[in-house]
Amino acid sequence: MYTQENGFYIAHGPNGPISILGNMANRHGLIAGATGTGKTVTLQVIAESFCKAGVPCFMADMKGDLSGVSQPGKLSGFIEKRLPEFGINQEDLTFEGCPVRFYDVYGEQGIPMRATIGEMGPDLMARILGLNDTQTGVLNILYRILDEKGILLDDVKDLRSALDWISKHAKDYSTQYGNVAPASIGAIQRALLHLENQGADKFFGIPSFNIQDLMDTRDGRGVLSVLAADKLMLQPKLYSTFLLWLISELYSTLPEVGDLDKPKLVFFFDEAHMLFEDTSKALTDKIEQVIRLIRSKGVGIFFISQLPTDIPDVILGQLGNRVQHALRAYTPRDQKAVKVAAETFRANPEFKTEEAILELETGEALVSFLDEKGAPGIVQRAKVLFPLSQIGAITEGQRLDIMNASKDINARYKEVQDRESVFEVFAREAEAEARAAEEAAAAKEAEKEAAKAEKAKKKEKTIWDKVWKAVVTAVTGTLATIAGKKVSDTITGKKSKDTSVKDAAGRAVKNATSAAGRQILRDILGNITK
Repeated sequence: MYTQENGFYIAHGPNGPISILGNMANRHGLIAGATGTGKTVTLQVIAESFCKAGVPCFMADMKGDLSGVSQPGKLSGFIEKRLPEFGINQEDLTFEGCPVRFYDVYGEQGIPMRATIGEMGPDLMARILGLNDTQTGVLNILYRILDEKGILLDDVKDLRSALDWISKHAKDYSTQYGNVAPASIGAIQRALLHLENQGADKFFGIPSFNIQDLMDTRDGRGVLSVLAADKLMLQPKLYSTFLLWLISELYSTLPEVGDLDKPKLVFFFDEAHMLFEDTSKALTDKIEQVIRLIRSKGVGIFFISQLPTDIPDVILGQLGNRVQHALRAYTPRDQKAVKVAAETFRANPEFKTEEAILELETGEALVSFLDEKGAPGIVQRAKVLFPLSQIGAITEGQRLDIMNASKDINARYKEVQDRESVFEVFAREAEAEARAAEEAAAAKEAEKEAAKAEKAKKKEKTIWDKVWKAVVTAVTGTLATIAGKKVSDTITGKKSKDTSVKDAAGRAVKNATSAAGRQILRDILGNITK
């Protein structure tokens, strides 16, 4: 129940109702406790309260049991027992579900949620991939070049294609942007492959999700967007990538509004420890930055985990509204966690916080919300209200009915599109380059064949020139001999027989033929030995 004066009624303590003030709901919160102590029910109660006040919420449903918020609850013995404690009459009790939309990164149990790699930006993408400074620099160069070319970067195959392309054209840009080392390209490719193996190919693509769709209301109530994360939680890298993108997109999209009477949107991140497991310091710093600044956009974030120590200290310090369910102290580590959790609360002189954490019953919690000045309230031992919606998971048929009721928005995101982006542009460019290379090779081969033919032609001419020269030489020599014989006969007065002249003429022909044959034979042998 929400009123502007009293805020969001969440729990009931010895002194009456305990509420989250509307203008302090954007200061974020923490719901912690051991398994089975009531964290999920507390989350459901808070989300219901926001919903009735017209505040839309986003919830990551890790086990499927948050889906019950879509259906009316029913009176149980547990609830009936609690009614007098909360001062609620059974006749005034109305069980009802909340308006819900189901989402799923994989598109199996709800509306698909996607983002493009281009929208991520190089710095966020580098943090997600766990790149060092040098590799981040290469990614920045790649994004810059694609921006200048006006080429879109949508999905995993686009980024892989772009990395392959820049590795081949690195020399063309090294002077302007700096060195692009093959080792850096290889490291980025390996990191991308690791992310893809976790299902990133399902998340990255178009149509990209419009963050404004999370801010819808229906009949004065905020729509609860429930993300099916039972499969996603098995891929912590993709899970953290998705959540970081979501809150980063909200931060970059929403205008500054300051502290409103109530938030514009509230996030609930169940199993929050998964968001920070094996997370680089750079990524943790980015999450901390976004969480610290997003409150000015009217957005509140609640983390749900077993231990407060699951949350990095720099982020834990930003969580002003806290609900601590029971913890167990079976081991020295557990005992230390209990002590740390107790120290995060403003002490209440009426009881010892550390002891109370161990004594809490199911549905009972230590509660501390920010007061009107933004200071942490004194911790109180209280019983959390029961939800008016169903506790536990819904059936597949009920989920399908709700999904079918969201036909308009589902149709907008259902089908994956593949517009012209990096992969298509560079594939076409590579095809054109290959075709040009083939044409150049064919032209070179044709030129080579023409030169070879011309050379053969010249060589043939040279051979016959040599033959002709040899024939002329042989004939000239023989004719000279005949002429000399005639002159001699004239001087001496002798008279040669006609047969001598005929023989001389025959020798001339023979010599010419022999000379030609020898020349041809020499050229043939010369070609063989070359």
